[in-house]
Amino acid sequence: MMSQGQGLRLISYQSRPNVSHPFLLTAHTLQPSRSWNHFSFKTPGMPKPFHLQLPLPLPSHNSHQTQTGTQDDGIPIDDVKVIAKFKTRYNYIRVLQVSRRADHPFAGSRLLLLDSPGNIHSISFLFKSLTNTYFDVFATLPPILPPGAVGILGFGAGSTARLMLELYPDLIIHGWELDPSVVAVGREYFGLEKLEKQYPNRLFISIGNGLKASIRNGFAGILVDLFSKGSLIPELQEPSTWHKLRKSLRKGGRIMVNVGGSCVEAEDEGRNGKMVMEETLKAMHRVFGDKLFVLNLGNRKDDDSSLALTGELAVPDRDAWKKALPRSLKGYVDIWAPYQG
Repeated sequence: MMSQGQGLRLISYQSRPNVSHPFLLTAHTLQPSRSWNHFSFKTPGMPKPFHLQLPLPLPSHNSHQTQTGTQDDGIPIDDVKVIAKFKTRYNYIRVLQVSRRADHPFAGSRLLLLDSPGNIHSISFLFKSLTNTYFDVFATLPPILPPGAVGILGFGAGSTARLMLELYPDLIIHGWELDPSVVAVGREYFGLEKLEKQYPNRLFISIGNGLKASIRNGFAGILVDLFSKGSLIPELQEPSTWHKLRKSLRKGGRIMVNVGGSCVEAEDEGRNGKMVMEETLKAMHRVFGDKLFVLNLGNRKDDDSSLALTGELAVPDRDAWKKALPRSLKGYVDIWAPYQG
């Protein structure tokens, strides 16, 4: 995700590849602790811990399977190590390593935080490709796109790119990231440098404003993950932005967007996550009309998190889409619903 636009909000938890429907994971970061000491980004006087909430899973044919941890579990401070922390013109960058011993879905992960509230913007695991976040939903997009390159606006540390490059051998990705320090952190701590060397002709990263991204002949698809200071950037609430992005697509192209929700905590209290999400969807609807779909991964009114998708999505399209996806990702397809403004 882009420093101008990153709001990695962890919203979907896929436990194992043989689960037909994904479990859901919604993250509230930095909420007051209810029990033991949790990791805190604040001073010892008034701690607001790193804290996760795990909603109930979607119905599954393998209902006997369970996920690690319980709802409202936090990560004990002893299981988290800060391996980098500094400020840039755009971000408050922190890289965290979660112990493999932690009794938590994020055990063994490395996390990237970019704003004061502590929203998570990238995640990687050492021994698995799926991130257990909405990045997995992003990775379902290529099978329903025309031939051509995919743009990632808000590239972050490369979580989405890594998964998509592994899943789709012919895919070319162009990523845009506003803060060069975020890309540098991705290369040093998230394996991005290795990824660039592994796919020199398929992965291209540009430093700059993602809303100005363009390539010759247009994008087959665009992934939008643009947050700043814990909130979707204001430009995404303007229909003119979506008109411009639509023009950057080739025929049949689509856009998938992380529109956040009430689970996103902004630095500015006036930028309520749910309100900003609704305004963003309204702006998109004015441009895409009934060709707008929403995937909501929250199961409570005060804890929602959503993605948006443009284009046609009839039943035959969904069936073909599922057939083209690995088993671990098929369950996301049926969750998309027409936008109801």
